[in-house]
Amino acid sequence: MRTEHRLAAAHFLVAVVAFGVAACLGLLQVLSIADIEFPGRDEVLYYTSVTGHGVLMALVFTTFFIMGLGHVVARESLGESLGARIGWLAFGLALVGTAAAGVTIFSGNASVLYTFYPPLQAHWAFYVGATLLVVGSWLWGGLMVAGYRSWRRDNPGRPTPLPMLGMMSAVIIWFLATAGLAVEVVVMLVPWSLGWVEKVDPMVARTFFWWFGHPLTYFWLVPAYVLWYTVMPRVAGGRLFSDPLARMVFVLFILFSTPVGFHHQFVDPGIQSGWKLVHTVTTYAILYPSLVTAFTIIASMEVAGRMKGAKGLFNWIGKLPWGDPFFASVALAMLAFAFGGFGGAINAAYAMNAMVHNTAWIQGHFHLTVGTAVALTFMGGTYWLLPRLLGRELRFAGLAKAQPYLWILGMTLFSGSNHIAGLLGLPRRVYSGSFLGDEAAARWVPLTKVAAVGGAILFLAALSFVLVVAATWLAGRRCEAPKFEFARALEPVERAGIWDRLGLWTAVALVLIAIAYAYPLFHLLSQQRFGSPGFTPF
Repeated sequence: MRTEHRLAAAHFLVAVVAFGVAACLGLLQVLSIADIEFPGRDEVLYYTSVTGHGVLMALVFTTFFIMGLGHVVARESLGESLGARIGWLAFGLALVGTAAAGVTIFSGNASVLYTFYPPLQAHWAFYVGATLLVVGSWLWGGLMVAGYRSWRRDNPGRPTPLPMLGMMSAVIIWFLATAGLAVEVVVMLVPWSLGWVEKVDPMVARTFFWWFGHPLTYFWLVPAYVLWYTVMPRVAGGRLFSDPLARMVFVLFILFSTPVGFHHQFVDPGIQSGWKLVHTVTTYAILYPSLVTAFTIIASMEVAGRMKGAKGLFNWIGKLPWGDPFFASVALAMLAFAFGGFGGAINAAYAMNAMVHNTAWIQGHFHLTVGTAVALTFMGGTYWLLPRLLGRELRFAGLAKAQPYLWILGMTLFSGSNHIAGLLGLPRRVYSGSFLGDEAAARWVPLTKVAAVGGAILFLAALSFVLVVAATWLAGRRCEAPKFEFARALEPVERAGIWDRLGLWTAVALVLIAIAYAYPLFHLLSQQRFGSPGFTPF
């Protein structure tokens, strides 16, 4: 195994372990909300599990998978080996940070949820651990940039290979987004948790968090799109419908992913309504590249079906490899993302957002977009990557084929019931959906039971995924490792064009961020502020 493949495999191992632990915590939550008793059920365990599930699934699983995928893409699309020493250093820092944050959460000293809003306060080790995770990812991002620049110097005029262009877009989005997080954590939360300052301003902290929080979803989504654009058409037996459209999509995410955070703060005081409108417009702008992606990938699938002999209007769908675990995972992830996108348009609309804000609708939406569009793609990507990295055949192939369908069944029950319960008024992140027998809760209690059934099915699907990965890693039959082959476009791009000018687009993105955040932050900081001491709920 190549050094970079060993490094990538180490990242995927951490990602899968984090995913498995997070899945167990997710099961505890759905059972608790549905008032299904189990040993040890109480409020402390519930809110510990909410924090642990969110951090492990949304930050650890995704970040380690994306870093591992970056190592693979740099090597296989560019032929560039990223620096092994710095790569292992980045991995080590991120792992130590994960361990520090995890120990703090599970010792009961960081029940601050995934968003860690002040005035809820965690132990300083939680914030330092999260910082180390981000610093490790920055080192990885620096390696990706260095590898990309080296390739560009050696290949003037050539278009950047599409997989690497997509991964570089994710790196740029990550750097732009985590700038806001760094200010919040390093300048505000770490000194506050250490007792160096008595109070912090929760509104300013929330604003810096959502500078990071929503573009984080595109840091997850863009690598998923890399797999959709560059692997799925190949697995389907066809060609990518349009290379230029894919490049445009990645650039649009760079431009519009960050100046969108205020649509999470529609109900927050201190932010002027005009600026909330600006972020609403940019939020709707970011829908466009996803619509283009839906068109391009579906067209690529039709190309594959027709290359296999399909003649009718829709019978090309039956020609696609629905029994392949990677293909099924991505196809079902795309379907879920379509429904999640409709919900996202509602969340971004001021009046409609007021109806669903902080209700179970939000967790239903989040699990369609991130919990399926991204997570299921990453699970399918793991099925595709492991044989190529380890030189081992996928174990329990039948279970791997069934697992994506099991996941989508569970998610349909879980997410659908949460969307409806949210419209009926069920708040999110509540220990008991029955509200101790309150009359108003009678409308949504049956839906919490349906969500619990869906959550149990999701847990079985997650367990199936972990079992297939573990069995392949430990006992998969050795074979000649399949090659890493990416999809070819119907009309390949011959020369670098405007979409390859990542430096230019990064500069434009910085201007958009300055327009979207400079004055609102100045306005917040210039107001009379009182701040808040820290509170710990347990």
